[in-house]
Order: sequence, then C-alpha cells, then structure tokens
Amino acid sequence: MQTVLLLFGGESSEHEVSLASAANVSRAIDTDKFRVLYVFIDLLGQWWLVDSIVAKQSDTARRLLPLLGQKSFSVEGTDDTILPDVILPILHGRNGEDGSVQALAQLLHIPIVGCSMTASAAAMNKYITKEIAMANHINIVPFGVHYASDPLPDFEIVSKNLGTTLFVKPNSAGSSVGVHRVTSQDELNTALKDAHQHDEIVLMEKAIDARELEVGVLGNYPNIMMSVVGEIKPEGTFYSYESKYDKTSASEVMIPAEIASEISDQLRQQAGQIFHLLGGRGMARVDFFIDKETQQIYLNEVNTIPGFTDISMYPKLWEQAGIGYVELIDRLIDLAVSS
Repeated sequence: MQTVLLLFGGESSEHEVSLASAANVSRAIDTDKFRVLYVFIDLLGQWWLVDSIVAKQSDTARRLLPLLGQKSFSVEGTDDTILPDVILPILHGRNGEDGSVQALAQLLHIPIVGCSMTASAAAMNKYITKEIAMANHINIVPFGVHYASDPLPDFEIVSKNLGTTLFVKPNSAGSSVGVHRVTSQDELNTALKDAHQHDEIVLMEKAIDARELEVGVLGNYPNIMMSVVGEIKPEGTFYSYESKYDKTSASEVMIPAEIASEISDQLRQQAGQIFHLLGGRGMARVDFFIDKETQQIYLNEVNTIPGFTDISMYPKLWEQAGIGYVELIDRLIDLAVSS
C-alpha cells in the first residue's frame, strides 16, 4: 500500500478553495489502495500533520519538518519519521501551485503529483505563459504589463492600444482573485491598487466579447489525453471569484461545449501543445477565449493544479470521458510515481 501525503490549505488567497477541493479528493481517493496522510498548511505556511481534512489544526496536530534528501519528514515533538511514496498537492495560488512545493518535493526526492517546479512556475506566471505562446504562434489577447513600482498609467494612452474596456488581473493568481473590468481612469487606478495586493506584476488585457472554454489534459508527454471542450457561462460580465464559488451563483457549465468540431479540434490541439511547451506533466486545465464575432481563438491561461470543488470543470470533463473521480485520482498518483 502506497503512502500518499495529501497537502491542503496554503498561504494564498485561494486557501478556502483548496479546502473545498481537498475534501472532494479525500472522499474519492481509494483507501484500499492508498494510505493517506493529511497535511494542513496554515496561512503562515506551517505544515501540520492532522487526522483528516475536517480536523485541520486540532490538539493532536503536529508540525512536519522536511528532511531534505532523505525522502522523509520528521514529526515535531516525537521520534516519528514519515516516508511518503508520493505527495498529492491540492493547493492553489502562491506557495502551492507556483513551483515552490514542487521544488521542495524535488529536494526531498519524493515524487509529486502534477507538474514539475519549472513547469508550475512558468504556467503560474501568466506573462511567461503568454510569451511562450506568442513565440510558438498561439494567439493571446493583447495586453500590457504594470509593475508596482511604475507610475500609474494614463487610461487614454492604454486604451489606444488595448481598447476602452480592459481586464486588470494579478500576474500570478488564480480563481479570478483581484480581477477587475475597467472603463475609466478612476477604475483603472482602483483595479491596479487591488491587483497589486496580490502580485507585484499586473496585466492589463483588452476586453473581448468572448465565450470561455476549457480543456483538461491528463498524462505525461508524449502519452497525453485531451478532454472534450467544456464551456463556462458566467452569470455576470466575467467569471469572477463570486461567480465561481458563491452558492447562489447562476453561472453554468456546459460539457461538451456547443461548438463546431473543427474549433473543438483546434482547442484540444492547442491545449496539448502549450502543455508540452511548458513541460507539463500529470494534469492541467487549459483555458481559452473565443471571440463571439470573429471566432478567433485566444489562449487565456494554464492551471497546473485545477480545482476539484463541486463545481470545478476538470473532474467534470474527465467524468464525461468515462474517467470517474476515483479513477482520476488513481491515474494522477500513478503518473507521478512512474515518471
């Protein structure tokens, strides 16, 4: 029986999303096949060995300390050492999805589910992903970059290049945290101030009237599978954090998306292409826009640890393909151990 170290929580603004995702993964993992050890990462970044997802930090929780190069952790305050066969990170955002935990696994010499340190860091950094896409003739939405140390940009000047409606978003955050739709100087100033709370680098993107489509990728290159295309129909002007996770949200998920077969083929091909270009491994969800008028395809972003919440697209895409939740988790673990 393999020992799986399930990581959840984390320091990022997506802490609560991680808890919801990990609860579903915990219910789905085959405990006849895997011995699961639960590790809660608190908002300070401390790792706690706990009894379950629900327990989080309890009186019995003990801090875990990595033993680099020894494939193991010590349990603080005891003589115990744990030796996981694989790490399963159900973490979103900074210090979880951005290559940091993946780097620690590499230093520990323990396999980790999902992408490597380098691929995770590159995918989390939207600017880098866009540059790689452009260099390989994958279309992206026109954008500009603002650094926290830069003076505030003039909206009129920005709008000449990107249009009079912009989306402002942190460069390295997910779940639509810190994303704003802006149409004026005042809104731009406010949006930049908020987005910089999450990241030193902020992107300003041209707004397009688009459909939001997503493709799941599963496997280790060259043996990768692309799911059917799913579509997000947000309740508001864009797929905000509230649209994704509020229980009263009227946003819809359509699987498969109602699109022409040739567009579906292009999306799936580009999803596999960018996954390979980034050095992807295990899993990813690749998000696209399609301009409603021109049908032009644009790569939006690549998520190397997609959500596993009740409404998350990634497990739903594979369920449609006949790969249920239990089998999906099995495959992801096996891909990590065998790579």
